[in-house]
Amino acid sequence: MASQSAHIPNDRRFLIFFDFDETIVDETSDDMVVQTAPGQHLPTWLKDTYQPGRYNEYMQRVLAYLAEQGVTESDIRNVMEKLPATPGMLTLFQFLRTRPQQDFEVVLLSDANTFFIESWLRRAGARQLFHRIFTNPATFNRDGRLVMRPFHSHDCQRCPDNMCKQVVVREYVARRTQERGRPYQRVFYVGDGANDFCPALALGPRDVAFPRRDFPMHRLITETHEAMPGEFKAVTVPWATAEDVVQRLRKLVVE
Repeated sequence: MASQSAHIPNDRRFLIFFDFDETIVDETSDDMVVQTAPGQHLPTWLKDTYQPGRYNEYMQRVLAYLAEQGVTESDIRNVMEKLPATPGMLTLFQFLRTRPQQDFEVVLLSDANTFFIESWLRRAGARQLFHRIFTNPATFNRDGRLVMRPFHSHDCQRCPDNMCKQVVVREYVARRTQERGRPYQRVFYVGDGANDFCPALALGPRDVAFPRRDFPMHRLITETHEAMPGEFKAVTVPWATAEDVVQRLRKLVVE
């Protein structure tokens, strides 16, 4: 689901994608929502229902369980609003805000859900920075249960059933390039997880992948460079703090 936003100007020089969990925030929102459960943990029978590649379906069951235990919309929102930003991330957001308007088109791409992400962004005062948000749709029903649906279906063997971020990146870049009548000067991708490696494979040699240092995305890029030289085309800039991303972007925007 892409969140609704105003028409995007076609004069932006650069496109930058952000993941959410462990990239923008320094936690995994799906793990943190468990704090709202009785005793702040889930029963074993529920945890045992998880199947590899079907995490989205598992989280739907977790959210249903939380509702049955009396967890409310405000309970979940309160937990999400308290998630800490990763080191330097608010500095990176401020850098993007203060650049000339024609510099950055900013997109969020996450396997979390609309409610978790929007709750945090609005609390952080960062919602307006993002031109588009692609994530699993989630809304509260009349019974007060947060109902989450899969973002899409796809054929990628590398990604979970409900979301292949590479499909989203390729389709978005192709559509926006057509609308703009020209490509972006560069595309950037800031992430951390294994599911951020797949979209980074779609980047070209002028583009930049920013994997969080020593997280799965970084390890997969390193392994790919060693096993299949030339397969991963983008420039790779690992980051420990998002201020590392700021430093590289400062140099790139003046080239």
